[in-house]
Amino acid sequence: MQVQDSGQRQAAEATAGDRNSHQLLRYRTLYLMDTPYSSAPLPVWERPEPQPRAAPVPLSRAKIAATAIRLADAHGLDGLSVRKIAKELGVGPMRLYDYVINRSELLDLMVDTVYAQIAEAGQRSEWRATVLALAQATREAALDHEWFADLIGGRPHLGPHALAVGESTAAALSQAPGVRGIDDLQRALGALDAFVVGALRREITERRAARSTGTDVSAWQAALGPYLTRMLETGRYPTVARLVIDGAHLNAEEAFHHNLTTILDGITSHPRT
Repeated sequence: MQVQDSGQRQAAEATAGDRNSHQLLRYRTLYLMDTPYSSAPLPVWERPEPQPRAAPVPLSRAKIAATAIRLADAHGLDGLSVRKIAKELGVGPMRLYDYVINRSELLDLMVDTVYAQIAEAGQRSEWRATVLALAQATREAALDHEWFADLIGGRPHLGPHALAVGESTAAALSQAPGVRGIDDLQRALGALDAFVVGALRREITERRAARSTGTDVSAWQAALGPYLTRMLETGRYPTVARLVIDGAHLNAEEAFHHNLTTILDGITSHPRT
């Protein structure tokens, strides 16, 4: 439903959460949908791109998202703003609001662009290979775009590429031997998601800590080694001592793959009686 009334546009923008929207979008066309609560802007995925206009720099949502991703890769989400994106593109900030309503929509576009890369890994003939490939592709995407790890694990992402990844993952897991109904599938997806999100956030946090302190894991362990040795020699922590002395010390990639296969082994086992 296309709406031209500026008052309705302002109300819809207030709902969307952009505190400056009443100034930025007063003369722009907004597309609204009716919900059980009120009218709300159509999701960015369902709104048409603005009509091309005579301007030195042609724009599109894809171009804006790609530029935002480059800036976020270099400076993190805290360093991302509409003004900086506009400057990078060589346009005025107001032009970007023809394409995205607010920062939330911008992040949605960025996330779905990354999911487009992940979705390419989901075409395998066997369910387990599909899940492994998608999880590994998600890890690679998070390592390439660390901000991505900050945005997963909350509310589900509903862009078309995110939905494609979700469909491929759910369809694959539904074929696992231990998944015998929708309840099993929901639990399997929850377990897999919890592992992937937790593992990626931990790995990205460690990378950031290494950069900010100038000390990687090996150097940190070496610095605290004498202290830890003294503590373990007290005999109060025998199981921790076994883990430190006898346990395998896998790198992040090996640990991710090993723990992921452990999750999948649990999913394929017979349900508890």
